[in-house]
Amino acid sequence: MTSTISIAVDADAAQAFSQAPADERRKLELLLSLRLRELTSVPSRPLEDVLNDLGAQAESRGLTPEILDSLLRDE
Repeated sequence: MTSTISIAVDADAAQAFSQAPADERRKLELLLSLRLRELTSVPSRPLEDVLNDLGAQAESRGLTPEILDSLLRDE
């Protein structure tokens, strides 16, 4: 059984998803569902730790505070 939710993503991600073939969209939906379940099912890991890990990953991939600020202002 599945349910539909809405999440905000940047314009590039939204465009890439909407332009992907149906089978690729289903794969992305499954991947996102599994990741969301993984992130929310481990109560022993505080949200702050998860956010810190995500921040470290983003930083290692080149995201700087300036780029993040710019992305947030472009909403």
